[in-house]
Amino acid sequence: MIRRRRATDLDACVAVLAEVHAHSGYPHHWPDDPVGWLTPDGLTAAWVAEADGTVVGHVALCGPEVGRLCVAPAARGAGLGGRLLRAAAAQAAARGMRPVLDVKATDTAAIGLYERLGWLRRATEQQEWGGGETVTVHRYEAPAARPVR
Repeated sequence: MIRRRRATDLDACVAVLAEVHAHSGYPHHWPDDPVGWLTPDGLTAAWVAEADGTVVGHVALCGPEVGRLCVAPAARGAGLGGRLLRAAAAQAAARGMRPVLDVKATDTAAIGLYERLGWLRRATEQQEWGGGETVTVHRYEAPAARPVR
């Protein structure tokens, strides 16, 4: 089940994020304030994925920017990442915005998901991520909305 995130979900979301960080290295650097990281300035909305009443995934939307997408390793393969991504993209589209997201070039599992769902790579750039670290990042844009017939 995908639903809007509630304030009472944040501890469970941090626990999922910690699992994902240990398993997949996302986020790249563990945040000093993980609740704050999951609730960035400009937050439009956020959603969680639940399985058997337990939070197992998260996504956030800030204007047209989709981010903070993560699914617990044990819950992967059930389509939850795609469902979370579609929820955020639909909200952005409903607000008249074409959703976009950034992903590290080395995050091949996420890139595979985005491309399977029709997201289009629009740019690749080098970004400074602090401490002299340069990271290659791809910028994706959601596919154009299909007209209703």
